[in-house]
Amino acid sequence: MRKVCDFIAQWMGLLVLLVAAVALFMPASFIWIETKTINPMLGVIMFGMGLTLSPKDFKIVLSRPTDILIGCLAQFTIMPLLAWLLTLAFSLPKELALGVILVGCCPGGTASNVITYLAKGDLTLSVGMTACSTLLAPIVTPLLVWLMAGTMVEVDTLGMLLSIVYVVIAPIIVGLLCQRFLPQLTKAVTPYLPAFSSLAIAITVGIVVSHNADRLMLGGLIVILVVILHNIFGLSLGFAIGRLLRLEKPKCVALSIEVGMQNSGLASSLANMHFAAYPLATIPGAIFSVWHNISGALAARIFSTDNRQRTTDNRQRTTDNNQLYNKL
Repeated sequence: MRKVCDFIAQWMGLLVLLVAAVALFMPASFIWIETKTINPMLGVIMFGMGLTLSPKDFKIVLSRPTDILIGCLAQFTIMPLLAWLLTLAFSLPKELALGVILVGCCPGGTASNVITYLAKGDLTLSVGMTACSTLLAPIVTPLLVWLMAGTMVEVDTLGMLLSIVYVVIAPIIVGLLCQRFLPQLTKAVTPYLPAFSSLAIAITVGIVVSHNADRLMLGGLIVILVVILHNIFGLSLGFAIGRLLRLEKPKCVALSIEVGMQNSGLASSLANMHFAAYPLATIPGAIFSVWHNISGALAARIFSTDNRQRTTDNRQRTTDNNQLYNKL
């Protein structure tokens, strides 16, 4: 069972892509699941995140305030601004523009910590950024959506705040409490949580895609392009900001991945709860959920390969220096 779960977690990107394809070309496979199921499933994912967090993860915010501040500022400025600019550049219809903006205004994705680990990035910084941006989301996300999309649609900022508290913050708190008062149970289920979360994310994508398959087939290519650009620009600018600030390479990697990977499931959930009159608004979040797992895996391979090459070069340089010193 453990090997199966490890396999599912390892190939999460491929799993989500496969489910999305099945839901798109055979909508009946998922359309029987009602869209209102998305919110409880996201809550379960956040509960699993709470089970894996510990008080020391939140102490990171206090022990490394400068790094966390840089990360959160980048998170809540780069992605919302990119979303807004891309909707203007591609003249997206109001519904799709709203969905892209929702993705950009959400906190960092739950898979970013795994990707940062695989990329040999600063995992401590990644966990701290995810925790901090998630805690800030009830206030920051509704305000950003109102600023970016308030002229297009009516935005219920208070309702969104409460929704994020119910769907994200409350499940995380319950997970933390279970970890505190049921440590043995938590320890027993934790190894299976990545696979469980992967399946939940895949099913969520399947639900959204199946219920909007016809609309996606008609105008999906432009949305896919915008989502891909949004993610790639986020990854690139996150890394570039780290370089401009002369941060160490592992910190730059963590910043890149945290900025580029969004909690797109939350974006689809908010679209479903608060913008039901605009059904296409759920689509960008679903596409982002598929794509950012693929791009994240590719980024992890690129970053980790570069690190291995640097390590090899450094070892060779040390050997050459030692030989030259001995000759002298």
